[in-house]
Amino acid sequence: MGAEHEDGRTTRSPRLRRLAPKGGPAARTGRKVVLLGCAGALLAGCASMPDGGDVTAVDPSPRADGDSQVRVYGVPPQDGAQPTNIVRSFLDATTSDEADFRTARMYLAKSARQTWRPFLVTNVLQERPKSEPQTQPNREDADGYTVALSGSQVAMVDANHAYTPEEKPYRETIHLIKEGDQWRIDRLPDGLVLGQSDFQRIYRSVNKYYFASYKSESDDPKAGKNVLVADPVYLRQRIKPLTSSVEALLTGPTDWLDRVTTSAFPPGTRLAARDLALDDSNALQVKLSKQAVNTDTAQCKRMAAQLFFTVQDMTRASKISEVELQDPSGNSLCALTQDQAERDFAAPGHTGSAGKEYFIDAEHRVVAMSDAAGEPAPVRGPFGTGKTPLRSVAISRGETTAAGVSADGRYLYVSGLEDGVERSGPLLTSASTAKSANEGLTAPSWDGLGDLWIADRDAHHSRLLRMREGKGDPEEVAVPGLGERRIKAIKVAADGIRIAILVEDKGRTTLQLGRVERDGTSVHPTLSVQELRPIAPQLEDVVAASWAGGSRLVVVGREAGGVQQMQFMETDGSASDAQTLPGVNGVKAVAASEDETRPLIADATEGIVRLPPDSNWKTVAKDGTAPVYPG
Repeated sequence: MGAEHEDGRTTRSPRLRRLAPKGGPAARTGRKVVLLGCAGALLAGCASMPDGGDVTAVDPSPRADGDSQVRVYGVPPQDGAQPTNIVRSFLDATTSDEADFRTARMYLAKSARQTWRPFLVTNVLQERPKSEPQTQPNREDADGYTVALSGSQVAMVDANHAYTPEEKPYRETIHLIKEGDQWRIDRLPDGLVLGQSDFQRIYRSVNKYYFASYKSESDDPKAGKNVLVADPVYLRQRIKPLTSSVEALLTGPTDWLDRVTTSAFPPGTRLAARDLALDDSNALQVKLSKQAVNTDTAQCKRMAAQLFFTVQDMTRASKISEVELQDPSGNSLCALTQDQAERDFAAPGHTGSAGKEYFIDAEHRVVAMSDAAGEPAPVRGPFGTGKTPLRSVAISRGETTAAGVSADGRYLYVSGLEDGVERSGPLLTSASTAKSANEGLTAPSWDGLGDLWIADRDAHHSRLLRMREGKGDPEEVAVPGLGERRIKAIKVAADGIRIAILVEDKGRTTLQLGRVERDGTSVHPTLSVQELRPIAPQLEDVVAASWAGGSRLVVVGREAGGVQQMQFMETDGSASDAQTLPGVNGVKAVAASEDETRPLIADATEGIVRLPPDSNWKTVAKDGTAPVYPG
């Protein structure tokens, strides 16, 4: 095994040394060097780093595709290697940084080289798959030899790069024949099978961006046409990262988001030049195929916005200054600067005001905190007087209106955040008697369209409701995948397209993500939440969750038999590459801003606590409840 440096030098190593990537689900505490034994190195293909020399920091921003300082590659088959070693070496070679798996294909028989489709699916196991001779009587046959692969699968990535948690046993077989005097693989499953550590080293989560489609409500002026929705995918982080992210964008939304998002790119649009790179001013020129040539300026700008935010997500360490779209000959179609993108297009986590932090203090007042203010201050309006004891509160994203649920959980009030306003009667009364904190109305939640969402709970049934602009009649939103389970809490995303729901089922509370679909007519829309899917499948008792970016949530819960933990999770159910969060005791509620630079706030044993970036938890108030950001 060896590592190839930019100057063409190679170094060989009898041992396996890996640098954990800066990004990836497991790399949340910085880089780590892990030394592993590589038994039988002369017979097994490995991916390795050199033993000697200093370890130098690598710039994580891909200024040019394939610009990594060290590339990992596989070792070709050794003469006389036995079937099991051939299979193990083949699996090692599939973990290399080769775009076309040319070394891995050397282990295949001529017939299999033409038919194997490595990008069809990626199966992610807890550990590397075990490869052992299949048990008799089928291990050896007249035509060759069979090796069994086994392990515990935790997820899969499909051909469109979408990640799905999927816990189940993994069982497959690989068949080998002799070509000449050498064993080669002639039958194998399509796709890749990787252990989690290899997957985290090779792949990186990247957000593609598409425009929200409000369908029956698309004529509503407040349902703007420029709201971008993050669509996370996993891409190989050292194989032309810029090109692969743009190519993934052009293929369209993943299946889960396809019904509620649209792309401004005309169908069939492809890259006309496949080697993308940022120039010295961090600008990017992208040549597109002929399908994009006849678009008008408005559509071209929307295409550029999708591309801008997608590439910005890939190059997180560097700010993109401009994206220019060109025809196949290099003539400019349109350009979009950073200022224009952030002014004219809404992508949660990238743009907009972060807003203040709010909570309910010991005197039942809704109070606000800002970075400039040393102490929390009561909000203007009736919720800042303490005369209406509240259980929970939500602040509109424009910070002009507040919605609060009464302390007994029965009534929803909505009021302006301004002096001289009197509290009106309840906008909604729960059908439940609300005998406990887990009954009655959930905490409300505002989307970025100005609509207010809430769930009404009782012991046997729960309803999800929406109120247009926080003042219309409550409209029931169907949740067909809920079944007999009960809604415990909700948090709608800024785009109004996705909603996080805490679902209780026989004493177990899980976090599910639903897709909001709008059917019916513009006058009588019919809303439903479709295809609930788990966000934190390893947690069986989720206490709280909050949106923390375009495709990220912060989640508080515990695993079976474990202690409470707080962590970032991606909306596809994978662990986030964000930093590990320091522990805090007894968290009952948590709030995050979709601006990822803002601190977390939580209701914990110590009171209302705040976690600024790169710091530790600090107590803001010893008494208080229901911390929230606008939303």
